Amino acid sequence: MSDEKVTIKVNDHGSIRITGDVELIDGEGNEFKVGKSFSLCRCGESSKKPFCDGTHKKIDFDSAPRAK
Repeated sequence: MSDEKVTIKVNDHGSIRITGDVELIDGEGNEFKVGKSFSLCRCGESSKKPFCDGTHKKIDFDSAPRAK
């Protein structure tokens, strides 16, 4: 991994977008293969968990949290 800044964006009514050089590890320590940019499911309904497949659009997922 490099010292590149990683950005994690919580998209309104959608996924969590990760951009940068990161490792994504499951609960047993196994690494998912990811590129420099990918989206994680936030609605819980993706058929490609933990990755987003766009299902949030079909189910009208409603969440737009804001930092305070």
